[in-house]
Amino acid sequence: MNISVIIVTYQSRDVIEACLSSLVDESQGQAEIHVVDNASRDGTAAYVKTRFPRVRLHENRMNVGFAAANNQALRLCDPNAAYVLFLNPDTTIRPNTLPKLVDFMDRHPEVGMAGPKILNVDGSLQDSVSYRYPGHRFAHGHTDHLPGKIASVLGACMITRLALMAELGGFDEDFFLYGEDQDLCLRVRSRGLTIGYVEQVEVMHHGGKSEQGTGLAELTAKKIRAEYLFYQKHYSEEIIKRIFRYHYRRACWRSMMYRIPFPTTARNDKRQKKLEKYQAIRDALEKMELF
Repeated sequence: MNISVIIVTYQSRDVIEACLSSLVDESQGQAEIHVVDNASRDGTAAYVKTRFPRVRLHENRMNVGFAAANNQALRLCDPNAAYVLFLNPDTTIRPNTLPKLVDFMDRHPEVGMAGPKILNVDGSLQDSVSYRYPGHRFAHGHTDHLPGKIASVLGACMITRLALMAELGGFDEDFFLYGEDQDLCLRVRSRGLTIGYVEQVEVMHHGGKSEQGTGLAELTAKKIRAEYLFYQKHYSEEIIKRIFRYHYRRACWRSMMYRIPFPTTARNDKRQKKLEKYQAIRDALEKMELF
């Protein structure tokens, strides 16, 4: 099938069965499948080794992050493969997904990376295609020279050319989790290639499984740090200052407003979560040494 598949797992024991079963049934041994486990404590690696012996399992002693784990498998992919598919463990694919993705890439040499239609478990459409990068409102025109209309596709399922990944040096390992898909898509477009959307291919994505048990404040801080890493890589200092001022003032204002209690308990519970979120944003921004 001329494609390698890479799945990075972390605490994925409860979802990896459905993902690999759908993938193994689909590939019928024609696709090389790599699973890189980032030191899961729930038996993910042992389960994959026992249940899917043909999968190439790589066990890390520590969680090296999503980007680094993908790069680890990239270096071990069959060099004769034309394509590589990055797939989250909390996804399941439908019949003919791999052939359709490969066919799309074969027919569109101008596309460097593409993603399918992503569905929620209830069948509703998941937001997986972005036409703007983070902070676009403050960096208007900054990326308008890049080819194509799509800015990025969701990292839960992305196909690209193996040779292109070698040219790009893989994912940027400064991104531990979050933001690496947007960064990679921007770097692909910087090479003069476009980002594609394969609407006729549908992949189901549960979402958030690797972050189960992570508190709201910690999760928010992770995302804001990844966002600012993206800004530092791709935007000027003046643009970053404008974004920072907006985010910080907004977080301070919202933190103050959400401290005002409401008469109903349900409303107060929601406001408490909002308060925790904006306090986490403010705290994360205050810890950044940007300038």
